[in-house]
Amino acid sequence: MDRYLVFGHPVRHSKSPFIHTLFARQTQQELEYGLAEPAVDEFAQALRTFFDQGGKGCNVTVPFKEQAFTLVDRLSPRAKRAGAVNTIKLTDDGVLLGDNTDGAGLVADLKSHGVTLADSRILLLGAGGAARGALAPLLAELPSELVIANRTHAKAQQLAAEFHDLGPVTAQTYELLAGPFDLVINSTSASLQGELPPLAPALIHTDIAIYDMMYGASDTAFIGWAKQQGARQTMDGLGMLVEQAAEAFTVWRGIRPGTKQVLRELKRNLGVI
Repeated sequence: MDRYLVFGHPVRHSKSPFIHTLFARQTQQELEYGLAEPAVDEFAQALRTFFDQGGKGCNVTVPFKEQAFTLVDRLSPRAKRAGAVNTIKLTDDGVLLGDNTDGAGLVADLKSHGVTLADSRILLLGAGGAARGALAPLLAELPSELVIANRTHAKAQQLAAEFHDLGPVTAQTYELLAGPFDLVINSTSASLQGELPPLAPALIHTDIAIYDMMYGASDTAFIGWAKQQGARQTMDGLGMLVEQAAEAFTVWRGIRPGTKQVLRELKRNLGVI
């Protein structure tokens, strides 16, 4: 039976085995999917061993995405742009192909919620790996402007310059942000600590769409705050998790699973519904 894994540290909390098992059942694909939590300095060896022992593909999560970028034989265009790999496939000719499905998952989830990206003004909070993975897919949707805000302004400027050839992307300090924005995406990990990005409440209005890449059984700190400021449409990253997994499954198996029922099952599993 074909074997797949998710590599991370820590990774025991991962919902990827749950998601991919449902995808396999839905598409009648025979595979098994497990967890691997090597020590941070043992990832490269663990990855090689997995494929040497017949592994067919894997997901890669924190903190190994940038390291995976350097370990594969070939990179997809979106992985090159993201500078990180979250999906690896062993091709029929024995090549390890590195891909990045995070941004595609984000865009798919936003569209599933009816968010219009074309001609919209988007604010992206954060300039780390999550933001980097999201930029190219977001700019491909032709927004009127995409503004990156980050605590370290120079990092946001560097990221904007790197992606400027793909569309109208700029960098701004939190203090000088000027609305209105149609969509705010929080790519920072602040919500994991129950913290907030330093965003002015005045930027939130009733017609804005708020997206936090983090998720939990209840509202993240950012979503809870945005609701208090009057935002009517708020979304967490659970749908992105399922959509990026569906994209990875498609890369591996050549068949695209449906995500709506799997997302419902995942919410039930987490006690969200």
